[in-house]
Amino acid sequence: MKRKWCAKVQKYEQNINLLFSHIYGRWKMEPKVVVITGASSGIGRALAQEYAKRGWCLALLARNLDKLLQLKNELSEKASKILCLSTDVSKEEDCKEAIKEIIATYGRIDVLINNAGVSMRALFKDVDLDVIRRLMDVNFWGTVYCTKYALPSLLANKGSVVGIVSIAAYIGLPGRTGYSASKFAIRGFLETLRTENLRTGLHVLVAAPGFTATNIRSTALLADGSQQGQSPRDEGKMMTAAQVAKKVVKAIDKRKKTLILTFWEGKFTVFLQKFFPALVERLTFAHMAKEPDSPFK
Repeated sequence: MKRKWCAKVQKYEQNINLLFSHIYGRWKMEPKVVVITGASSGIGRALAQEYAKRGWCLALLARNLDKLLQLKNELSEKASKILCLSTDVSKEEDCKEAIKEIIATYGRIDVLINNAGVSMRALFKDVDLDVIRRLMDVNFWGTVYCTKYALPSLLANKGSVVGIVSIAAYIGLPGRTGYSASKFAIRGFLETLRTENLRTGLHVLVAAPGFTATNIRSTALLADGSQQGQSPRDEGKMMTAAQVAKKVVKAIDKRKKTLILTFWEGKFTVFLQKFFPALVERLTFAHMAKEPDSPFK
């Protein structure tokens, strides 16, 4: 009787060990995969650095392949694997082919960070409508395209879809009509996607970094579509891209729904907007009018 009982215990222990070995083996063999759009600079680049430290497999998307390859060389000793793809997210076929290649290479996607974006600085009465279209194509449609084609894998792995927006997704910024419109659209799209997937295990995060020291202002489009060339703000007083990346990654880990960074220009302003919208409009106008060479005074 005692021998039979011991044999059963041993068999049970063997089965448990096999189970844990299988789980551990799968975990070791299949490092998680993160896809980052707009990864060649700014927040996207900093996010790649954060995930490389964790040993994740990286799929880095941007139009400038040379910059991606430079980043790959910097991170090659940290990340498990790095795939660099020249991708214009404003083109559906580019996004479709990029996601297809990522799945073919890694077999899965665990986190998709829609970070690619472009800004503008011009009054709506002066701006060429092609500038507005460009912003919607890159910021909004780029998010939609990549999310659409990555979604089956994200659902299968109960992964995360992330949209990097800004305070412009909550408050209309004067002189940035196209930018605010695209960010509001991204927020609406992702919040609806989250509601549709309440029972699927998909995690959706809308992250609003606030003013961050990146090249987005120097590359912002003017009324005629040309790049601004120089930031109208003191970049030294802003959060760094590395600081933002750490907070975004932490929010993804915690599977948060919303991340709004900075207090006065972020959390407090969004709170104030709910109860005193007229006041926020006046304060926003006055704040943006202080910029050098502001299009409105």
